[in-house]
Amino acid sequence: MSHIDESAEFIAVRIAVLTVSDTRGLDQDRSGDTLVDRIESAGHIVADRLVLPDERDQIAEQLRMWCDNPTIDVVISTGGTGLTGRDVTVEAHRDVYEKEIDAFGTVFTIVSMQKIGTSAVQSRATGGVRAGTYLFALPGSPGACKDAWDEILVRQLDYRHRPCNFVEILPRLDEHQRRK
Repeated sequence: MSHIDESAEFIAVRIAVLTVSDTRGLDQDRSGDTLVDRIESAGHIVADRLVLPDERDQIAEQLRMWCDNPTIDVVISTGGTGLTGRDVTVEAHRDVYEKEIDAFGTVFTIVSMQKIGTSAVQSRATGGVRAGTYLFALPGSPGACKDAWDEILVRQLDYRHRPCNFVEILPRLDEHQRRK
């Protein structure tokens, strides 16, 4: 079963938070606040934080810029993962991914089913990798951000988590692009 290896040293990762919303700014961003609080409480670093409108090209461009920034290890977005016409965050993420982390959406759905039942089918949460950076797209509700962080990300972004975690393979995400 999974556990924290107390003999291993904690490694803080640098995380950018993007809120996607046509109606909210930073001062009304409860989901972004939820993520920032949890990121910092876990001992990680909030490397940047923005709010952008539901515009696919703008979202994808920001994701690319953060992935190309060597001071950012992880990008977490919140909002725009639903089914309405303006929900384009998932498409923007997929425009950027080199590899998709298919199981992230599946595990998020399992977690959500325990909290909100069949309403979980309306989320398109996703995860992927680009340029050695992890990207995760979460729904825009504070509850969904809590669930994703508390049940999945807090463990996978902790180097001490066993049997495995995202942090331990972080240096190898872009190994295919290095010279031999």
